[in-house]
Amino acid sequence: MKVIDRITLLRGLMKEKGIDAYLIHGTDPHLSEYVPEAWRTREWISGFTGSYGKVAITLEHAALWTDSRYFIQAETQLTGSGIEMIKDRQVDTITVDKWLVQELKPGSIVALDGLTISAADADTLKQKLGANGITLALDMDLVSVIWENRPAFPQSPVADYPVLFAGISRAEKLAQIRNRLAESQAEATLICQLDDLAWSFNLRGNDISYNPVFPGYGYVDLQQAILFVEDTKVSPKLKSDLEREGVRVTSYESILSFLEKLNSRRFYLDPDRTNSLIYSAVTKRCEVINGLSVPTLLKSVKNKVEIAGMREAHVRDGVALVNFLYWFEENFEKERITELSFAEELRVFRAEQAHFMGESFCPIVGFGSHGAIVHYSATPESDVEILPDGILLFDTGGQYLDGTTDITRTIATGIVSLKQQTDFTLVLKGTIQLAKAIFPENTKGYSLDILARKALWENGLNYGHGTGHGVGHYLSVHEGPMAIRQEYNAEPIRAGQILSDEPGLYRKDEYGIRVENVIVCRVESQTDLGNFLSFDTLTLCPIDRKLVNKQLLTSEELNWLNTYHARVISELGPRLKPTVLKWLITQCAPL
Repeated sequence: MKVIDRITLLRGLMKEKGIDAYLIHGTDPHLSEYVPEAWRTREWISGFTGSYGKVAITLEHAALWTDSRYFIQAETQLTGSGIEMIKDRQVDTITVDKWLVQELKPGSIVALDGLTISAADADTLKQKLGANGITLALDMDLVSVIWENRPAFPQSPVADYPVLFAGISRAEKLAQIRNRLAESQAEATLICQLDDLAWSFNLRGNDISYNPVFPGYGYVDLQQAILFVEDTKVSPKLKSDLEREGVRVTSYESILSFLEKLNSRRFYLDPDRTNSLIYSAVTKRCEVINGLSVPTLLKSVKNKVEIAGMREAHVRDGVALVNFLYWFEENFEKERITELSFAEELRVFRAEQAHFMGESFCPIVGFGSHGAIVHYSATPESDVEILPDGILLFDTGGQYLDGTTDITRTIATGIVSLKQQTDFTLVLKGTIQLAKAIFPENTKGYSLDILARKALWENGLNYGHGTGHGVGHYLSVHEGPMAIRQEYNAEPIRAGQILSDEPGLYRKDEYGIRVENVIVCRVESQTDLGNFLSFDTLTLCPIDRKLVNKQLLTSEELNWLNTYHARVISELGPRLKPTVLKWLITQCAPL
């Protein structure tokens, strides 16, 4: 069935229900970025496969909002669908609510599935639409009615995650959560986001591509803990172990009925990380204290074991990358290597490393103009051969039992132009300046973002995505609550948090450039004026010297690059074969 036929079916159902517009956010009841096929409603209704976007459908028009990572991709995938692509998060963008007000008359009804929108977003949308006489209905799951042959929900088993890697036991984590509840004068909380849930109960799953999580909810009060998960996913032994440690296991489907029977109590909830229907069920019975999800903040600050694991995972990941890049240089132009085969071969090299559990996201391998598509994902139809005298951008990552990696490198496959060198070096300057940052405690990410953009801005250049996102510990590669980007985020950068450092530059129809490392925040110094923090780079992989114009680097930046390359040799060298080490020493020679 074509997209336009699916929209026609939806509009027919809308007419039956007396609905004037329907919204699809394309996420799951846990507001996840990556979701199982059964919950990919945005992709099903529109054909757009990006990880972010909202679709609004009226009886006459349809539109999809997505951000700069997907502008080019969305334009292509929406062709012929009748859906207009609107550039989200831009200064002159019309927002979803304003578009609906423009399209609808007072007295109209807008509907959506309240399981797929946060309580905070639903409340904001309800107020904005209501101010224009439009009603928002949050109990309408129309997609389930018309989606024939919908994929089955995942049934992979849940696995115990040992303290050897986690660093802290389940009991200790639950005690930390209870302590935070007591500090907030709350008696209970609900854990809704899947990475929060996996972290809190020291469990992992395999239900969502690239993310070692599983669908479920966690209830924690001052006396008990309950895990809501499909019965078939927990083995008798694991269930016994959990219950022995004070965690009761019950069915996933029973969450709403459980919440509807709660005794009146002070309940701590995160309206940004709890779906609207779950939030409403709690507010009917309890006094709600709003705040940032307790495990979201706790898990963002890595313990010593987690940081040590992340360091070791990045060393092994670096070994895989160097072995692969050596292979690529040896075989380039001798055999046909395409974007897809490049990504697959890199996965094979990663799989040789200990504790490898899979990739941490869908590989982004873009040659030439494809590199300018920020989150490009090659398909058999779009796949191209990697040729001489071009620019290749590859953004990939690995999931290991002791850590998660995320790295982008941009390499030249032949002759480099001065323009390409200049562009690359301006991006590299941003990567270095953020990595070198020293800043006082309580500094927010938006205050650091300028360090990565300054050199680009001074040359009339910029990039549309954020500079840094949190990285989980054998969890989601994108993790909050902190971020380094232009938009305001109230959460400061804290010692122990791990983030990406990834400025970029994208020239449409030419090439893309991004240099990304993963960095860990640490205490730099303590002075009379307070505590100061800095970053230590975890990623270990050479940066293509052919693309560097050292005349554009300051002496401090050049010293950083040479010191970094010396560290790559010293940390990876002992684990490499002599032929590969010899090649690496050449790649990392001082400039």
